[in-house]
Amino acid sequence: MLNVKPLAFDSFGVRSMATFVETDDIAVLIDPGVSLAPSRYSLPPHPVEEQRMRETWADIKEHASRSDVLVVTHYHYDHYDPEEPEIYEGKIVYLKHPKELINKSQEKRASYFFDKLKGIPKSMDIADGKEFKHGSTRIKFSPPVYHGTNSKLGYVVEVCISCGDEKVVFTSDVEGPSVDAQIEFIIQENPDLVILDGPMTYMLGFRYSRKSLALAIENMNRIIKETSAKYILIEHHFMRDLKFKERIAEVYECAVEKGVKALSAAEYLGRDVEMLEARRKELYASNQKQKKPITL
Repeated sequence: MLNVKPLAFDSFGVRSMATFVETDDIAVLIDPGVSLAPSRYSLPPHPVEEQRMRETWADIKEHASRSDVLVVTHYHYDHYDPEEPEIYEGKIVYLKHPKELINKSQEKRASYFFDKLKGIPKSMDIADGKEFKHGSTRIKFSPPVYHGTNSKLGYVVEVCISCGDEKVVFTSDVEGPSVDAQIEFIIQENPDLVILDGPMTYMLGFRYSRKSLALAIENMNRIIKETSAKYILIEHHFMRDLKFKERIAEVYECAVEKGVKALSAAEYLGRDVEMLEARRKELYASNQKQKKPITL
């Protein structure tokens, strides 16, 4: 049996993909980190965002204490926190390789993080392309794939957790997926649930091309058509665009035709979608109008 609980996602109002997975054998926390955009619309994070980040980080740490295994798919601060290594104490830790298929920025961060972790976890293993068994639970990692559409931002490892007949795939930061290699692992594993980092449409025409968006739509439709997935959570970079629904209308239509639920992590949990970063201008404007802080 699998119980999948999104802990912190962009549809909650923070930058994160932190996910807690319980099986018959173990509890796994994938990417225990959270952050905020340092600048959006030339504005710093709003106090409402800062409060949400504190709340979600507290929840991540509480679930880390209940976890047997912690996974770090790459070294960006919305996916791990090097300054609180104590959350890894006594845990089995699987991490993206710190030196191979990695860009210079992440290699430097990984080196610092590995130094901070010395002597703290129960064990540490490189994840890239490997598989680990815990009773009837299997944790399988993809070979490294692009963080985005090329190697500039480095690489990530995708994660598949299976127990019995249930299976979830977590893509990490594929930003699309616009590259065929990023969906090979998903299709091969044929999960019931896909937690997908969707296209970076809030930078469409700037850092994200229309061609990349077209490829991402094509690949998302392939996932819907070629796997047995019942749910696809399209998240993270995608949920920074207030026009997200119209950007991939074809995907939502394809999902309806195939009886697949394509939705955000917030919707998956029955929560309201709160795109705080994308609404940052509104939050500041509301403050000025009300002459007092906005509270949650």
